[in-house]
Amino acid sequence: MEDVFLQWSLIGAYVVMAIIFVYSMIKMKRSLHMAQQNLYNENDRYLHWISKNKNEIFKNIDVFGAIFVLALSMTYNTYVYFYFLGITIFVYLICAIYAVKKRNSDQNKKPLVITARVKRLIATTTILYLIPCVLGIVFHNFIGDFIFVLAVMAIFNFYIVYAALIINIPIEKMVYKHFEKNAKNKLASIPNLKIIGITGSYGKTSCKNILNDVLSIKYNTLASPKSVNTFNGLMININNQLNKFNDCFIAEMGAYVKGEINRLCELVNPQYGIITTIGTAHLETFGSEKNIQEGKMELIEYLPKNGVGVLNRDDEKQKSYKFKKKDHCKILWVGIDTDDEVDVRAKNIKCSSEGTTFDCLFKGDKKKYQFTTKLLGKHNVYNIISALALGREFGIEIDKLQQAVRKIKVVEHRLEIKNFNTFYQLDDAYNSNPVGAKAALDVLDMMDGMKVVVTPGMIELGDKETYYNKEFGKQIADVADRVILVGKKQTEPILAGLKEKKYDEKNIEIINDVRIAYKMLGEIKTKKKIYALFENDLPDTYNEK
Repeated sequence: MEDVFLQWSLIGAYVVMAIIFVYSMIKMKRSLHMAQQNLYNENDRYLHWISKNKNEIFKNIDVFGAIFVLALSMTYNTYVYFYFLGITIFVYLICAIYAVKKRNSDQNKKPLVITARVKRLIATTTILYLIPCVLGIVFHNFIGDFIFVLAVMAIFNFYIVYAALIINIPIEKMVYKHFEKNAKNKLASIPNLKIIGITGSYGKTSCKNILNDVLSIKYNTLASPKSVNTFNGLMININNQLNKFNDCFIAEMGAYVKGEINRLCELVNPQYGIITTIGTAHLETFGSEKNIQEGKMELIEYLPKNGVGVLNRDDEKQKSYKFKKKDHCKILWVGIDTDDEVDVRAKNIKCSSEGTTFDCLFKGDKKKYQFTTKLLGKHNVYNIISALALGREFGIEIDKLQQAVRKIKVVEHRLEIKNFNTFYQLDDAYNSNPVGAKAALDVLDMMDGMKVVVTPGMIELGDKETYYNKEFGKQIADVADRVILVGKKQTEPILAGLKEKKYDEKNIEIINDVRIAYKMLGEIKTKKKIYALFENDLPDTYNEK
């Protein structure tokens, strides 16, 4: 009888272990997703997300299951043992079923991408979970203890993935070194390639795409795709896309801390550089506005003496910057509002739902040239004149530049106009910031019709995040006829700003899913045209359930 009990108790223990293992593998997808969206813990982003989302990470039902596992390992009475065994199996089956349903119901804006790095991370995480399973099978007299260890690991699933990230660091460094060497060798094999770096607190992707459209009127250009601006992304782009027929390579460069731009420069070795605007984006990780200024200007400091940097004279942080090198590169200044002399200036800017027109003055040329573009907003004019400055430096004739500007494609999610039949969407959903948000509101204000703002607010602004979102709320109050806030907790500062401006609360809606906004906009009854500004689209790490 005792042998039968031991046999069945061991089988039951194996069943519990298998269910907990499967449950942990199901949970792992969410952990991997958040690790990927937080750049695999670069600058401790993943750990920071974990610390801010304890409610999601620690589930009561997981703890409940671990308690039953502990009770199971400490029970020697046959009937009590099988009683706890049944309950434990039931609890973890419910956990697994719930996790599967939740995973299937989650509609993430940016799903987990199964890259080679993610596959390596899955393998390491799986091995970590297999260790107590194998030990439990080998040392079956202590299987209850190993099952309890496995149950605790299931509770700390997000931390187990973090442990796998740490374990994989040497492997990832080896992979990086291999691809880095290949990228540098490929760049060196194209000696006449013009390499341009673009950075700034915001506007990098728009400026990169505009410059690509402008230079491609004469040159065979390659620009880093979409919003790719990391070391890994640029390496992949160079290794997979760059070829000997390219005349220009345009590299968007992003940074969260000082030194990152310099590291990217060491990879691509640019001879030309453009700084869009230096503001407060990623203030939380940079630590101070001075660090942001110095971090972005690393691009211009890196350029060779015979290189060319394009700077914005209207940006006080660029204008006031003191170069560390006396023999720094040639600087081309652009501007709109400044009274100082600049190399390229835009004047008489006019916007409509069709696009923007402006006059352009080039240093040394008394003639005024008119440019037309489908893009909206003054901030886009800054990007265009920066591209024009470099275009002239590359010897492109002005009539060709005018032709190129007319053909500039609207960048996805950056004040992109979309017609939804019942309303026009001004899609400015990508990575909002104080300056860009104000510029988007200025464009919305010029539209003739009902004006609606849909936003979850701005993030990664450090201890100034609340302040800037409250100011954004005040600015919205001056423009919008209706406001749809996405995320009750996230948008509290915006709501405070709206209330401070005595905005009619009847015209404010608060939702937790931006997709609901589309339905609400379609139900608005008015004879006017409806223009809805969608300002920012937070990553899934900020979802409010």
